[in-house]
Amino acid sequence: MVGLVSRIGDRVKHAGPRAIEQLAPLLLRLRQREALQEKRPGVFYLRSRAFLHFHEDAAGLFADVRLHAVDFDRMRVTTRKEQDVLVRKIDEKLAELTPARAQRATKA
Repeated sequence: MVGLVSRIGDRVKHAGPRAIEQLAPLLLRLRQREALQEKRPGVFYLRSRAFLHFHEDAAGLFADVRLHAVDFDRMRVTTRKEQDVLVRKIDEKLAELTPARAQRATKA
């Protein structure tokens, strides 16, 4: 199954330079999202809060992404299909935030 692997709990190594290089096409796609700020290669913030970063281990490449208010979700992102799922979920999350911000702006 492609998508959510687990809630965070297992320790894995943060993605090193070689892993970040492997993720270059995905990172290019993510950099197109204006709401995301890349603080370091492969480390993205949404507003002032950590939102997305990457890990590597023998099982592949993984993204920790904050799709819910509190915890990160870990998703496998080794394949293009897995990366597509991640991008779709991020876009869904960003779309959830956009209407709320627009409503606040019109209430003033």
